[in-house]
Amino acid sequence: MPVTVGICGQTELVVTDRDTAASLGTGDVPVLATPRLVQLCEQATMAALGPNLEPGQTTVGFRIEFTHLTPVLVGNTVVAVATLERCEGRRLVFNTSVTDACGLVAAGKVTRVLVETERFMEKAR
Repeated sequence: MPVTVGICGQTELVVTDRDTAASLGTGDVPVLATPRLVQLCEQATMAALGPNLEPGQTTVGFRIEFTHLTPVLVGNTVVAVATLERCEGRRLVFNTSVTDACGLVAAGKVTRVLVETERFMEKAR
């Protein structure tokens, strides 16, 4: 497995009405929803891993520890960064953070598990 500690991935989002808590049904305010932030962090982990996986491999979500600190309005841009902190066998633990022009919006850890795609799909029910 050519995945090495320290690899980073990044994703950016301009917040739209579709990204809000009101739109996603997780609140009634028109600010960036926590589940959308989590998704953005997972996308950053995938951006880090993409070029480092062997053919037939992928990763799947396993654990998320996340703190949403600041509300973000529609129209603002946020950037998620994921850095591989450590490998625990097939478990890959990332530090993640989301920032906007004013600073930190959210932070946490995302753990993904390295799997063989075909074997994983055979177990799906």
